[in-house]
Amino acid sequence: MLRDRLSRLNRFARHATATAVVLAVLPAGQAFADGASSATPHLDAVERTLRQVSPGLEGEVWQRTEGNKLDASAADASDWLLQTPGCWGDDKCAERPGTKRLLAKMTENISAARRTVDISTLAPFPDGAFQDAIAAGLKASVEAGNKPKVRVLVGAAPVYHINVRPGAYVDDLRKRLGRAAGSVTLTAASMTTSKTAFSWNHSKLLVVDGRSAITGGINNWKGDYLDTAHPVSDVDLALTGPAASSAGRYLDALWGWTCKNKGNIASVWFAASDGASCMPDLEKQANPEPAGPTGNVPVIAVGGLGVGIRDKDAASKFDPKLPTATDTKCVVGVHDNTNADRDYDTVNPEESALRELVRSADKHVEISQQDLNATCPPLPKYDVRLYDTLAQKLASGVKVRIVVSDPENRGTVGSGGYSQIKSLSEISDVLRSRLAKVVGDDGKAKSAMCSNLQLASFRSSKSAKWADGHAYPLHHKLVSVDGSAFYVGSKNLYPSWLQDFGYIVESPEAAAQLKDKLLDPEWEFSKATATVDHERGVCSL
Repeated sequence: MLRDRLSRLNRFARHATATAVVLAVLPAGQAFADGASSATPHLDAVERTLRQVSPGLEGEVWQRTEGNKLDASAADASDWLLQTPGCWGDDKCAERPGTKRLLAKMTENISAARRTVDISTLAPFPDGAFQDAIAAGLKASVEAGNKPKVRVLVGAAPVYHINVRPGAYVDDLRKRLGRAAGSVTLTAASMTTSKTAFSWNHSKLLVVDGRSAITGGINNWKGDYLDTAHPVSDVDLALTGPAASSAGRYLDALWGWTCKNKGNIASVWFAASDGASCMPDLEKQANPEPAGPTGNVPVIAVGGLGVGIRDKDAASKFDPKLPTATDTKCVVGVHDNTNADRDYDTVNPEESALRELVRSADKHVEISQQDLNATCPPLPKYDVRLYDTLAQKLASGVKVRIVVSDPENRGTVGSGGYSQIKSLSEISDVLRSRLAKVVGDDGKAKSAMCSNLQLASFRSSKSAKWADGHAYPLHHKLVSVDGSAFYVGSKNLYPSWLQDFGYIVESPEAAAQLKDKLLDPEWEFSKATATVDHERGVCSL
C-alpha cells in the first residue's frame, strides 16, 4: 500500500515538473489555458480520452512518458523502424536487409540483459533464426557475468494451437544455450483467456531490463517471415527509456493472470527450467524503478486486456454513446464487445486510443493494416465508431489513405491467409454507407470519398505478385496522422478481442522517417491497385 502511494506521488511530481518546464518556455504571460498550442496535440487528445475511459489502468495497461529515445543504430538514424523483409522494389527479395536488422537488434538487446528478458507473441513459440537470435543474446548476457530471468508468453487459439507445448520450447532453448542454460531462469506459457470470446495474447514484445523494448506486429515465425519466398511485410519499432518500463508492467498484468490460472490446463500450459516457478510480477520485482530518460520523445504506451482477465475498470466513469448499427452482426447470440459493451471498452483502452488518434487528425491520415473488416462469422464485421470517425474526417476534407493486405491472401477460414476480405469494395461500401449518414445522402458521400480518399491493396514492388506467384501479405498495424504522430503495435483496427500492446509516438522527425522509409514506398507500389485515389482521379465506387 505504501509503495503504491509513493508511486502515485512520484507520478504526480513528474507530471507537475514536466508541466512547469513547459509553462516556463511559453511566452511571458501565456499558458495553455490562454490559447497557447501544445507541442503534442495528438498525444494530448489521446491522453484525455484514456483518462476518461480507463483511469484505473494507468501505469498498468497504459501510460504516458517523456524522455524516450527511438533506438536506432549509429549508422542509420531511422533504423529504429524494424521492417520485414525490408526490400522495397524487389519482388525476389533474397537479401532481406530489414529482417536481418530485426534479428541483429533482438540479439543486441538481449545480450545487454543484466536482470530480465520478457518475450511475448502469438503462438507458436519463436523458431528458426528468431530462436537463434534469442539464444545468441542470452549466451552473450551470461558470458558477461549475468544470470537473467526469462519469461516467454504466447497466446494460443483453441484447437488451432493444440500442439503448442511450452515444455518442448523450454527444452529447445536450453539445448541451444548449452552450458549457459544453468545461468538462465526460464519460464514459458501458452494462454487463452476466453474461448467463447476468442481472446488470447496477441502482443508482440521484447522487453529487456525494463529499459529497452521492441514491439509491433511481427511474429517470431520462420515459416512466414524467413523460410519462404513470399515473406510477410510487417513492422516493429525499437525504443529505450521509461516507455519500456510501461511495456514491462503490461506484461506483468498478463503474467499475473497466467500464473493464477496455470493449474487450469484448459486455459494455461506452463513449463519452466529446473527449480523455477511462475513469475507473475517479474518486472515489478526485478526492475522496480522506471527507466530513466534516454532522449526527448514523448510516448503513450497502450494495451488491452481482451476478455477474461478483468471485467471492467471500476474507476471509470466512461459513459459512451454506443453505436446502433445492426449490419455488423454475423451470428445470432454472439456478444459484440467492439460495438456494444462499455465495460469491455474500459479494460481495452487501446481501442479508444486508436479512434482518438484518427479523430485528432487535421490534415491527413495514413492507415496500413492487414484488414479493417473482421472474419465474420464469428466476429462482428467492423468497428462502427472507427468507420464513423473516418467518415467524419473525409467529410471535413481530411485526406485519408488506407492500404490493406491483398485480398488474394484470404485463407479458407478468412484470416488464415493474411486477409479477411474478398474485395476492397467491402471496405469502401461500409465507409460510403457510414459517410452518407454524416453528409446526408449517398451522392455527397461518394463525392467526399472521391475527393479525399485513397484505398488500395498492398504491393512492395512494381510486380503484381512476389516472384513465386504469391500475393503480397501485409501484417502492419500502423496508423499515422498529420506527419506528426503514429501508432505501431499489435492491435488490429478490425474487431478482435485479444491482449494487444503498442506505442503512440509524437515526433515530427520520427514521423518524417516513417514516411520516407515506409509510407512513401508503400504507396508508390500499392497505388496501382487503388480503387479510389483522389490524387489521380480514380474513383471506382
